[in-house]
Amino acid sequence: MSEPRFDISVDQNKYLPAGGTRVHAIVSVEASGGAVAAPSGAAAEVIIIDTSGSMAYPATKLRSAVDAAVAAVDTLRDGVHFAIVAGNDTARMVYPATNELVKASEATRAKARAALRKLKAFGGTAIGSWLRLADELFDAHQDGVRHAILLTDGKNQHETDEELDAVLFRCGGRFVCDCRGVGTDWKVAELRRVASALLGSVDIVADPQDLVADFQAMTEAAMGKAVADVLLRVWTPQTATLTFVKQVMPSVEDLTGRRVPSGPQAGDYPLGAWGAESRDYHVCVEVAPNEVGKELRAAWVKLVVPGGAGQEEKVLASGNVLAAWTDDEAESTRINPRVAHYTGQAELADVIQQGLRAREEGDLATATARLGRAVQLADEAGNDPITALLRKVVDVEDAATGTVRLKRDVDKADEMSLDTRSTKTVRTRGGGA
Repeated sequence: MSEPRFDISVDQNKYLPAGGTRVHAIVSVEASGGAVAAPSGAAAEVIIIDTSGSMAYPATKLRSAVDAAVAAVDTLRDGVHFAIVAGNDTARMVYPATNELVKASEATRAKARAALRKLKAFGGTAIGSWLRLADELFDAHQDGVRHAILLTDGKNQHETDEELDAVLFRCGGRFVCDCRGVGTDWKVAELRRVASALLGSVDIVADPQDLVADFQAMTEAAMGKAVADVLLRVWTPQTATLTFVKQVMPSVEDLTGRRVPSGPQAGDYPLGAWGAESRDYHVCVEVAPNEVGKELRAAWVKLVVPGGAGQEEKVLASGNVLAAWTDDEAESTRINPRVAHYTGQAELADVIQQGLRAREEGDLATATARLGRAVQLADEAGNDPITALLRKVVDVEDAATGTVRLKRDVDKADEMSLDTRSTKTVRTRGGGA
């Protein structure tokens, strides 16, 4: 079974004025063709279900969570290694009973369904303990695609922030985890912290009845991954400094702090597992000023997969970020439209979160200003899904100028939906980004 083909394209305005030092580029990565998915034996899935006491109210919540877990199990391909974990203030195995993963088959799926139907809700919430058990389960499967689903309905009340951070530090790079909050009693920032550390997504499922479709979609996406542990390697010359690396499509995620040195002037940034998909990254490099007419490579970007025991790493694709100095003002002042678009999208996520936080704290003037700016940015970018969510929180008088009024009564689920989805981006209206 062949791997997908990876391609890198770099979109930028390479021209700088005399004395100019900052280079911006959008690095687009596309994986296409090849394998539909990783071989079943090289894929592993852990489904983590919150079974704390609050999951019993209303009674449909736990029942819907069980139905969703069943749907996920039924979506697994034969041969995929899997397990189900129940979490409250501790973590325990639902299926299998022992601390290991088992291969998906008609027989093991039936046993998993039966075990899930026996779940009861009781106790508190300690998400770190759930992730720690998942990490132990994945330990024997580090050579393939490793994915977890985590569902919770409440706040992480039975462990400290420091305890959770320690677990996230340990688990980072060892598996990808998509997080879902059901209902409106959980904290968006808390679950986003988990998803971000583990290179996964975070979203709200306000109505428990929608969990089945969501779990199916997440599992299908995981089953479509073909290459695990992809790294973005960025090299810069001795006279340059890498300012930041951010994922900007399909969502905003700052990767700068995750750099792992990989050689002289080079660092690796983890991208997780890949199937047939495309993602965009914003790279910013500070270079030493140069004279007009000079051109150099400001950064060399590569996609790399580490080699297994006794194997060499594999370079999947590469591309160059360039810098050239010119006295043509029209060339040096031209802003690359994709750089501008994604810069605005990153600001959009920031101002939404700032606005919602100010609203919660009672600072209505700041909330109005930030959310007004968000409406303006979403309108400029053509981000219709975010615009629709913003209109549930503010009344828009003029989208072009960002003139808005805060709504007095806002449904909690609408506010949390805007918060969780604030980082999701769109390409430009013309499709160029």
